[in-house]
Amino acid sequence: MNKREKFIQRKKRVTTQVKGSAKRPRLVVFRSNKYIYAQIVNDDTQKTLVAATSKDMTDKSSKTQKAQKVGEEIAKKAKVKKITRVVFDKSGYRYQGRVKALADGARRGGLVF
Repeated sequence: MNKREKFIQRKKRVTTQVKGSAKRPRLVVFRSNKYIYAQIVNDDTQKTLVAATSKDMTDKSSKTQKAQKVGEEIAKKAKVKKITRVVFDKSGYRYQGRVKALADGARRGGLVF
């Protein structure tokens, strides 16, 4: 099994168990080679409630530090929309490095999952 097939297998396993609702929306992570993106999605209405990305950051910090800042930023935006509890969807990525840094930043910002 190659790397892509393992990723798809993990993604299926995660997404079948994780569903977002109005009470607990889903915090979705997408990681590219250069940037990291996070969205809070309500699966009942299929709407994105809040989004944050590292694309607009211009500082010279590492990708892991930027991921942590994205987590804190999405937590701030979620507080404005009165969202405090979410379900974390790592989308098939391993819970380490940038994905873990984003989750820690979101927790530090006040999100509970």
